[in-house]
Amino acid sequence: MIKLQKLTKIFTTDEIETTAINAIDLHIKKGEFVAIKGPSGCGKTTLMNILGLMDVHSDGEYHLLDQPVHQMSEVERTRLRKGKIGFVFQKFNLIDSLNVYENIELPLHYLKIDSSERKQRIETALDRLNIKHRAKHFPSQLSGGQQQRVAVARCIVAEPDLILADEPTGNLDSTNGKEVMEILSELHKEGKTIIMVTHDDKYAHFADRIINLYDGNIVSE
Repeated sequence: MIKLQKLTKIFTTDEIETTAINAIDLHIKKGEFVAIKGPSGCGKTTLMNILGLMDVHSDGEYHLLDQPVHQMSEVERTRLRKGKIGFVFQKFNLIDSLNVYENIELPLHYLKIDSSERKQRIETALDRLNIKHRAKHFPSQLSGGQQQRVAVARCIVAEPDLILADEPTGNLDSTNGKEVMEILSELHKEGKTIIMVTHDDKYAHFADRIINLYDGNIVSE
């Protein structure tokens, strides 16, 4: 699924150069559930943004689904990301002016899915995440746990090959956090490849592998 070779990310300003990711090698197989841990500022989110094709690395190689990302243009990376990668964020990133149904539907418009299939996929996702009764509600009318369920539904409705979850339990209490982790575990059992950033040991242990980052380096697995 993913192969990184000597992947490096350097941020440069007029006065200073900061190495966020330091020539790391990493292989992730299709169907794995991988947790990435480390202190603030260690490069976790930078790495996730690169894996999700939302940022570009400075040096090294990145292969995703056997495609050489490091040789691609921005347009080609966008095309590869669309429908292949799903995101779950700590802050939910729902659109306040859209109701639950419309938030979940949004990626299907980008994928140009026809209306009948959109409806079927959305209703399946609403049922799965137990939020069908909230379909016409807006994000401001939902609890944090409910908003994250909507975010997960929006992610899986596009049927991505890879799910990237950046601190998906970070804004949730322990009960809702455990429920979100159980949903991710179910998706993993169905064959989805999941990479999750977390600072919480108990959630990291839902994963097959735990990778520890420190100062942009993989220090242990």
